Amino acid sequence: MRDRADAATSEVSAEDFADIVAATRGFIRTAVVPREQEIADADEVPADIRSGLADMGLFGYAIPQRWGGLGLDLRQDVELAMEFGYTSLAVRSLFGTNNGIAGQVLVNFGTDQQRDRWLPRLASGGVIASFALTEDGAGSNPAGLTTRAVRDGDDWVLDGTKRFITNAPLADLFVVFARTRPADESGPGIAVFLVPGDAPGLSVGPPDRKMGQEGALTAEVALQGVRVPGSALVGGDVDAGYRAAMTSLARGRAHIAAVAVGAAQRAHDESVAHAAATEQGGTPIGGFQLVQAMLADQYAGVAAGRALVRETAAAYDSGEDRRIAPSAAKLYCTEMAGDVADLAVQIHGGSGYMRGVAVERIYRDIRLLRLYEGTSEIQRLIVGGGLIRRANAVSGQAGAGRGPHSRGKDAHHGDA
Repeated sequence: MRDRADAATSEVSAEDFADIVAATRGFIRTAVVPREQEIADADEVPADIRSGLADMGLFGYAIPQRWGGLGLDLRQDVELAMEFGYTSLAVRSLFGTNNGIAGQVLVNFGTDQQRDRWLPRLASGGVIASFALTEDGAGSNPAGLTTRAVRDGDDWVLDGTKRFITNAPLADLFVVFARTRPADESGPGIAVFLVPGDAPGLSVGPPDRKMGQEGALTAEVALQGVRVPGSALVGGDVDAGYRAAMTSLARGRAHIAAVAVGAAQRAHDESVAHAAATEQGGTPIGGFQLVQAMLADQYAGVAAGRALVRETAAAYDSGEDRRIAPSAAKLYCTEMAGDVADLAVQIHGGSGYMRGVAVERIYRDIRLLRLYEGTSEIQRLIVGGGLIRRANAVSGQAGAGRGPHSRGKDAHHGDA
């Protein structure tokens, strides 16, 4: 089953992309990894690292070259994401929304005016975007959304409060979900708006104090009578914007799965190095069979996750599967990364529980991956429900023409 008919193509050759990966890996390993503690202590990404990321084009790697990006497809995206996951996740978070939900919504569904206005600045890093969906009663499932958008002449007026909004203290652009009407047979009644960070009536609270991911700033965002022109409505359609965002979220889930693989790889590497160098009773702990078993479980999990992410990205780019596979990849890889990090702390023993040790930071950082871009529970519902609908669709097609009791009607509840 194909979720969409179009196939994603890269604007970068395999040879050039290999150079991009090598440069990214070199920057991460030499310019960022040695400063992870600095990022954690200051709770911010240093300005020189931010400018280095911009110089490498990483604020727009998934944005087409027409608007100043690199134009990578998802197969290439996940290879970079595994590199990003190897270090402090705050670094990836800084440019993740530009390439992900904000950038992809604009690339695929924005009006020409919206794309020309925002995409070049997103790609250059001159603008930081935030994705403002989550509320107290609406997160992975936005059905409980209460932020409202009311038409006033040619404008829209937005009122509501968003929580846990990544990059909010830094954002120049907010991609805001708001309800325009109660849900009905024509759609959920939720539209998406482009709101500049300096819009009157928009305010950002103090940065949240989180369990981990220091340097990745999140905060509450309040909208009180925020007025935006009609041109701020994504796609120019009160229903198209929401569908666009939900579609683009699937791409983001594959990306997060790859980030989880990168973080798990780092936890595994730290574990192997520690086991090889640390002695108990004059014997390296890597010589103990139970430690070797933990290392083996880590290795197998990371290898399986990497293969799943690559297969998922290929299916997404071809148009074969843009719903079930990304959710399955995010579910497996984020849960796997949590298991690998837990084993890493165990292998390190007491030292793995100490601040300043890489595996302790990784353990806290990756816990969030099971929550945002849709919780593990939501991914299970998407995968399980999608599989049943797919089976019903196949059954309905096979039974076409068999009379009024045919189950073909179930096909109308497809994966889209």
